[in-house]
Amino acid sequence: MAVGQGLQIKKNDLVAVVAGKDKGKRGKVLKVIPKTLRALVEKVNFVKRHTKPGRTSKQGGILERENPIHASNLMLVCKKCDRPVRVGVSRLADGKKVRVCKKCGEVVS
Repeated sequence: MAVGQGLQIKKNDLVAVVAGKDKGKRGKVLKVIPKTLRALVEKVNFVKRHTKPGRTSKQGGILERENPIHASNLMLVCKKCDRPVRVGVSRLADGKKVRVCKKCGEVVS
C-alpha cells in the first residue's frame, strides 16, 4: 500500500487475520496507526510484557497485552457475507465516498 493512500480499515471495524501466528482469528479494531500501516485488534497478537513495579502499577510482573498487527495481514469482514472480503470505494448519489464489499456490493459502514 502506498504512503498517503489511506487504509481500508477503520476503528471499530470487524476484521479477520489472514496471515501470521493468529491466522483465522477475528476481532474489533481498537486503534489504527496509519503512519506505520498497523492496527491494534482486540484479542489478537498477544505479547508478554515484563514490567517493574512503579508509581502507576504497584505490582510488577509479566503482563499480556495486544500488539499492533500490520494492515496487510487483516481483511475486513462483511456483515452480509460474514466472511473476509476485499474492499472497494464507491460514490453515492450525493457524492459521498463509501467502502463497498467486492463480493456482494454491500456498503460497509
